[in-house]
Amino acid sequence: MEPTRTITVAHSPDSDDAFMFYALAEGKIDTEGLTYIHQLQDIETLNQRARKQELEVTAVSIHAFAYLADHYALLPHGASMGDKYGPRVVGRMKRGPDAIKGARIAVPGPLTSAYLALRLFEPDFEAVFVPFDEIEDAVLDGTVDLGLLIHEGQLTFGERGLHMALDLGVWWHEETELPLPLGGNVIRKDLGPDLISVISRHLRESIAYGLTHRRAALDHAMKYARGLDRGQADTFVGMYVNEWTLDYGDAGRAAVQLFLQRGTDAGLIPHTVNVEFAE
Repeated sequence: MEPTRTITVAHSPDSDDAFMFYALAEGKIDTEGLTYIHQLQDIETLNQRARKQELEVTAVSIHAFAYLADHYALLPHGASMGDKYGPRVVGRMKRGPDAIKGARIAVPGPLTSAYLALRLFEPDFEAVFVPFDEIEDAVLDGTVDLGLLIHEGQLTFGERGLHMALDLGVWWHEETELPLPLGGNVIRKDLGPDLISVISRHLRESIAYGLTHRRAALDHAMKYARGLDRGQADTFVGMYVNEWTLDYGDAGRAAVQLFLQRGTDAGLIPHTVNVEFAE
C-alpha cells in the first residue's frame, strides 16, 4: 500500500455522523499511512454523488443503495437503524396516520430511506422535495400539509408547536419486528479487497473509539448539533450510534434486504437489489 494514499470519506454534517467519525477526523487512531479527507454534505447530495461514483467512501441512505449496488458494497458497520423509532411525519394539528393519504407532504429527497418508508406505508400522497432543514418551516407556513422529519428534527418538532402523526420506525417494527434501516456507509468496490479491508477496520475503530470515549466524541459532535442542547444531542447520538452501528448483525442485514425487497415488490424500486457487505 502506498504510504501517502489519500481516501475521501464523505458524511453528513450531523451530530451522529460527527460522533461516528470523530476519532478518524481528530487523529485518534492509527491509519497506517492512509490520509483521510472528510467532505461534509447533506445526505441527499451524497446519495446523488454516489450514483455518479464520485466518492470512495460515503454515508448514504439505505434506499439509495438500491441504485449503488453495482459499484459499492455496504460496510458491515456505520449503520443508522431506527429501533422502534425513526423518521416522523408531523403537522400543525393533532392528527393520526390517516391524514397522510392524499396529503401534500414535504420530504427530504427522493433517495432517502424516510421517503421510501413513507411510500411503503402509504403510496398515495403528493411529495414535495424540500431540504431536510427547511421541512418544519414548510409545514408551519402552510406550503405543505405535513412534513417528514429526519435528523435532529425528530426530537425538536414539538418545540415549534408541531404534532406527530406517525413514527415510521414504530410502524416498521410492528410490521416486521426488525429495526428500520435508514443510513449506512458504503465503499467503492474498485478500491480492491485489501484496501477495503484496511479502510473498513479504520472506520470501525473510529466508531468504537467514540462509543468508549463518549464525552470527548460528544464534545466534537456538538459542533454539528444544529440547536440541540447537550442532553438532546446525547439522546440523538444514542439513537443512531449504538450496537447496530458497530455491526449490522443478522437482524440488521435481514432488515436491509427486506426493506429494499419491499420497495421492489411495491414497484418503488425498479429492480431486485443484491445486498453485498464488504468484509
